[in-house]
Amino acid sequence: MKDNNIRVAIQKKGRLREPSMNFLKSLGLKFAKNGNKLILPCQNAKVELLFVRNSDIPEYIKGGVADFGIVGQNVLFEKQYKLKTAKKLGFGKCSLVIAAPKGVFDLEGERIATSYPNSLKSFLRKKSINASVIEIQGSVEITPALNLADAICDITQTGTTLEGNNLRIIEKVLDSEAVLVQSPLITEGKLKYFKKLIR
Repeated sequence: MKDNNIRVAIQKKGRLREPSMNFLKSLGLKFAKNGNKLILPCQNAKVELLFVRNSDIPEYIKGGVADFGIVGQNVLFEKQYKLKTAKKLGFGKCSLVIAAPKGVFDLEGERIATSYPNSLKSFLRKKSINASVIEIQGSVEITPALNLADAICDITQTGTTLEGNNLRIIEKVLDSEAVLVQSPLITEGKLKYFKKLIR
């Protein structure tokens, strides 16, 4: 990396990768096809992309390894990062919801499976609900059918996956969209340069 290059961290793979690339291209930035490269220089500006796991982006931003990052608000909330939002991007919109099979209305004393334990625990505390949180990484929606949980807390965009597993939304924990966040360690020069690009 050239020291004066602005480094932007984006998803290596996942639903935000393509819209993130489209957003950056809409600023007039040009990139070659990256193949499997983890760092990709811009062809017409002092910018380079860093491709990393979605959940790791806030750590790269916080530590100053990247100057900016594109990440979902749900990830920031779950990881409890307080990073400055430079711009809300309007894509990657989704909601973190609690869903359950028909007949389950009250979460008190129930078991809730989730990949978002911190967000769920915060919500339960706020609502004074006493429930067991079961942390599962992936395929959370199948847990009620397997009798591992009574309800789930997961991200949904359309609700189709929930319906396909006979689940209905009973609570909304938070709404989320992709945001451009900036490092607390960014230099004034880099900040001014990039802000001109994103106007």
